[in-house]
Amino acid sequence: MESFIKFSNQSQGRDRIFRATQYACALAKYLLRNDPARKALLVKLRSLESNMSSGRKLFRLGNTVNSIDAAKRTLYLSDPVLRLCLTVANVSRALYFICDNVLWAKNIGLIKGIDKDRWSLNASRYYFVSLLMNLARDAYVMAQLMVQKSRERQFQQKVNQHLNDSPDVACVIIPQLDAFLFLFIESLRSHPAVALDMLKNACDLFIPLDKLGIYQTNAGIVGMCGLVSSLIGILSVLKPNLKIKP
Repeated sequence: MESFIKFSNQSQGRDRIFRATQYACALAKYLLRNDPARKALLVKLRSLESNMSSGRKLFRLGNTVNSIDAAKRTLYLSDPVLRLCLTVANVSRALYFICDNVLWAKNIGLIKGIDKDRWSLNASRYYFVSLLMNLARDAYVMAQLMVQKSRERQFQQKVNQHLNDSPDVACVIIPQLDAFLFLFIESLRSHPAVALDMLKNACDLFIPLDKLGIYQTNAGIVGMCGLVSSLIGILSVLKPNLKIKP
């Protein structure tokens, strides 16, 4: 109970709950779309989804400054690949929040005379770039972890035992490929924070891909991916050790 209170008192925690609710509504709407007996429920789901989206925009009003501050910090990372990926990701995220704030101001009537569709498209573009850079960071960190683990004598013995225990698989699949997949899976198991961040970013990627028309799916896929990534986000806030660093 104490951990939940601490979680709900954080603006980031409340945003994660609102986000999970928003995409859960989107998924439920898609699953019930052809059920004529659920029309009243669909109206309620649409209203709840809209309210969750509006509430999240309020929580994100200060995130531009946070993203700029994060970009300043990542400029001093010693690793050049991490420095590039994270700085570009944070700058793109800051630009996304600027577009999001402008759209919020437009929706409540504070700003007039702007092209809403254009700003929404730009927001999706910046969000897409931010996710790509975060996925590139995940891939880079994963490659480093795999190299490190492959040098461990204990792991080499484990790989040899794995290949010996499954000779039929080794005959069908190239042994090097089998060993690579085994190394990849073992590295993910040893570092769940990287695995969760990779899954979260991969799920989130479907959202701008669909909006930009690069890879269009449907509202059900977008809702499911958004819900999964939101639940991972909640887990990372509840358990900071499952949040990737830097």
